[in-house]
Amino acid sequence: MRGNTSKINLEQLQSLVHTGAGYDVLRYYILPDLLGKEAPFLLYYMGKNLARNSNMEKLEEITEYFQQFGWGTLSVVQEKKKETLFELSGHVLEKRIQHPLLEVDFKMEAGFLAEAMKMLKDVNGEGFEEVDKKKNLVTFKVIHISNVPEVVVAMPK
Repeated sequence: MRGNTSKINLEQLQSLVHTGAGYDVLRYYILPDLLGKEAPFLLYYMGKNLARNSNMEKLEEITEYFQQFGWGTLSVVQEKKKETLFELSGHVLEKRIQHPLLEVDFKMEAGFLAEAMKMLKDVNGEGFEEVDKKKNLVTFKVIHISNVPEVVVAMPK
């Protein structure tokens, strides 16, 4: 459990020393083993939680977080009223996609984008990813659902 309750900011991330290999081992070997069949679902919500705990006020900051997390270079491809399209590329991403031992997915990144867009645009939404192994990039679509309140389930006493 985190002792510090403040949000993650870009300056804090830049001061960390990180290696891609350690991250990839945790992300693609250990977490799926621990989480089992529910890994994609849980990783998606881990991404949402990570966005909630990040300090973002502008769309450009989302791309900076992606870079600092070591996820790759994120760019906004198209913004529409009901959806935003992103593209993730870069050398690190290419290495992950082409690595013969890794079964990569981008559920965490999709969850992060869905929650980040909710925070910035004040609309609920969901994120979806599509991997293009030939072009070595990932396309994300975040669909905006107009101000639909999230369902809160109360546990009976």
